[in-house]
Amino acid sequence: MNTFKALNKQIFSSGSFYITPIRNEDKFKIMKWRNEQIYHLRQSEPITIDKQKIYFEKVINPSFNEQQPQQMLFSFMKNDKCIGYGGLVHINWIDKNAEISFIIDTKLEKDFFEFFWLKYLELIEDLGFNELKFKKLYVYAFDLRPHLYDILEKKQYFLDARLKNHCKIHNNFKDVVIYSKIKL
Repeated sequence: MNTFKALNKQIFSSGSFYITPIRNEDKFKIMKWRNEQIYHLRQSEPITIDKQKIYFEKVINPSFNEQQPQQMLFSFMKNDKCIGYGGLVHINWIDKNAEISFIIDTKLEKDFFEFFWLKYLELIEDLGFNELKFKKLYVYAFDLRPHLYDILEKKQYFLDARLKNHCKIHNNFKDVVIYSKIKL
């Protein structure tokens, strides 16, 4: 099992769900999901097998040994089966904040999007607020999936910013919305 030097606790769990430091055996599933969901990700082209291997070798694997990595990625597990992945990215260790990243198996999105997002937020908040003692977690999203905002609001996230016409998607400019939660 991979472990993050930056963490005392490696697995965050709730019932049959848990997040564990991203597993090498999940990298091609993750590649497939990212390529299927490219429309809402900050990813300009499909990921190839070679690019995914290089990314794990040069970015993911070194992050486990860093005291303050720029990102910490996890496999999202249900009953020991990887059904998604995500983590904290764009980590700001000085200001104690990070962006939440998360996607699930594309086949599960239609029926379980809200359920898995709510479960994942519970786990990633345990990591971010309780283990790392961060003050703020946020979600940066292209304004393409408004059903995500209701989920975030259920978990007490607030609309922190709307960047008007901030990104070009399919030749149309879209807003970016940022939802945040602050630990008081």
